[in-house]
Amino acid sequence: MQRTRPTSQRDQRDSREPKRTEEYAIVLDYLKHGYASPAAATNSRPKTAIAQAIGKTHLTLLELVPKHDVFLQPNQEVYIGEGKRELIHHIKGRIPFDRLTSTAAAELKHVVEKVVIDDEARFVEFFNKAQPLSMRMHQLELLPGLGKKHMWEVLDARKQKPFESFADLRERVKLLPDPKSIIIKRILSEAKGKEKYNLFVK
Repeated sequence: MQRTRPTSQRDQRDSREPKRTEEYAIVLDYLKHGYASPAAATNSRPKTAIAQAIGKTHLTLLELVPKHDVFLQPNQEVYIGEGKRELIHHIKGRIPFDRLTSTAAAELKHVVEKVVIDDEARFVEFFNKAQPLSMRMHQLELLPGLGKKHMWEVLDARKQKPFESFADLRERVKLLPDPKSIIIKRILSEAKGKEKYNLFVK
C-alpha cells in the first residue's frame, strides 16, 4: 500500500509565509489600532490595523493587514488571493494559536464548524481517500475516537461504495463517532499545534 505522509508541525515552521496559496479567509478578530503595547500609549503615530483570520482551504491561521479605512467583522469572508483584493492590503504571515486574541480564539471553533458544514463533501472525501501512514498506523486512526475497529469498518464500507455524506458514513459504519465532530476536533487540535502530523491544517 502506498503510504502518505501528512504535513508535520516542523514543516510548517520553515516559513511564516503560507507555502500553499489561500484564496479566501474568514476573519476571527479585527484590531482597528493593531496590538496593544505599553509603547503604544506614548506613540502618536497611526497604528496599522490587523485582522486575525483562518484560510478556508488550508485552514492556516493568518495575520492580515486591511486596506486603509476598511473595517472588518468577525466571521466576515475576505478575498486574499493573487488577484485584485478589495479589502486586504497584504498577508503579514502565519500566526501561532497562542498569539490569537481571546476573541479570535473563541471564534475559531465556530468558524471551523461552519467551514466543515459548508464544505462537507471535501471532508467526507477524506474518509474515502485516507491512506496508511505506516505498517501500523492509518490516517483514519489520527481522528479522535476512531480506533482500528472503526478504521477497518470504514475501509470495508468504502470498497463497496464511496461515502456521500456524513449521514451516509454514520448509516453504513455502525457506532462511528459523529464524523463532523471528530473532524472539527482534529482541525482545532492541529490549529493549536498539538499534533505531530497534520491532516487538514497546511
